[in-house]
Amino acid sequence: MTPRTQGLFFALTAVSIFAVQDGISKHLGQAYPPVFVAMIRYWFFAAFVLALATRNQGGIRQTAKSSRLVLQIIRGALLVFQIVVSIYSFANVGLAQTHTIFAAAPLVVACLSVPLLGETVGWRRWAAIGVGFIGILLIIDPLHASFSASIIVPITCTLMFALYSVLTRMVSRTDTSQTSFFYTGIAGAVAITLIGPFYWTTITPDYWFWMLALCVTGMTGHYLLIRAFDVLDAVVVQPIFYWQTVLVCLIGTFIFGEVMSWNMIGGCVIVIGAGLFTILREAQLGKRRPPVQPPGSL
Repeated sequence: MTPRTQGLFFALTAVSIFAVQDGISKHLGQAYPPVFVAMIRYWFFAAFVLALATRNQGGIRQTAKSSRLVLQIIRGALLVFQIVVSIYSFANVGLAQTHTIFAAAPLVVACLSVPLLGETVGWRRWAAIGVGFIGILLIIDPLHASFSASIIVPITCTLMFALYSVLTRMVSRTDTSQTSFFYTGIAGAVAITLIGPFYWTTITPDYWFWMLALCVTGMTGHYLLIRAFDVLDAVVVQPIFYWQTVLVCLIGTFIFGEVMSWNMIGGCVIVIGAGLFTILREAQLGKRRPPVQPPGSL
């Protein structure tokens, strides 16, 4: 097996595991407060991050050195609360609808990169963004009688993750990817621990397995994703994340009984197409980006 084939295998396996993790998050989010679920996840994730940091050259001390410490802490805290919103959205809005809307995240990142990063977005990508947002309108179907204001939850989730991605680009100008990954886990764990204990709930024995599975899938998925990025460019890996959208929709439909309407399916196809074009167009222009994670993937 060539290194590229191994990398593709690692990436596909990682996003498949993340899809399963999102299904577990929905299951737990229906029984426990999302803040509590996210806190347990982040405690395990922080331990995983610390273990990786000890293996880096210079250990934890060197890994924790940051030229933009405040910004690193802000982005770490932002992501953990985005995870909380994601879990709530999975449980109350639905896996399928949340992920079909979240597929627009690369488009939102492109929009935010103009005022926040000073980047230039050409007419082709603006056209893709416009088409993508038409797809979003198809998904949420605001003129339909069944339209619910709860759709604001996955939209908020998408906006939060897009802002997190832009902040990640900011810190990548001065800090290493190891440092950013370190603060993603540690700053997030500290932030959620400040409020999580107020939502503490005793985990009943029938949910012990699912809580452990949530943490194990998160660590396993991230390990495989790191292995994938060792041998593949981000532009190769990022489009594979859309496979997670497909799997999550299947999990939502066949395991949780969610219903995907034709407008959701059509809108999702449009959004994914626009997102793929945006990612590949940026790569064509030589604008390599640091890797980002899907919702609920920690």
